[in-house]
Amino acid sequence: MYDERLTAPRSWWLLPVAAGLSIGLILLRYGPMPGLVGLVAGLVAAAVGLSSYGSARIRVVQGSLVAGKAKIPLGALGEASPLDPKEAVAWRSAKADPRAFMLLRSYVPTALRVEVTDPADPTPYLYLSTRDPEALAAAIGAARS
Repeated sequence: MYDERLTAPRSWWLLPVAAGLSIGLILLRYGPMPGLVGLVAGLVAAAVGLSSYGSARIRVVQGSLVAGKAKIPLGALGEASPLDPKEAVAWRSAKADPRAFMLLRSYVPTALRVEVTDPADPTPYLYLSTRDPEALAAAIGAARS
């Protein structure tokens, strides 16, 4: 079994603070209470958005690969190729196929490319940002056998 959550980096949590301060300063023109409400509302809204973005999970469970909202049976998957940072950039830019499923997080430098072998599925491959592509490839291989 494999389970990974692609959480946002700690430094990104300064963004909700900046958003809250910005909205608070904009609304401060209407008085201290609207400014305070804007600060809190902006902070909370941006934190919820960032938390949602950073809640993507990759799991290998019960004969399936679950990546974000996608659930793919392991029998429909072919070779899993770990990508180093340089290859990962190439596969999410110049080599990318628009039909591919991409669970992409720019703050994760490495990835796993998994071929889709199901002839009924037009998706040629899955591109999954992961901090440990070798472990994910091994988990897919172990769950298939």
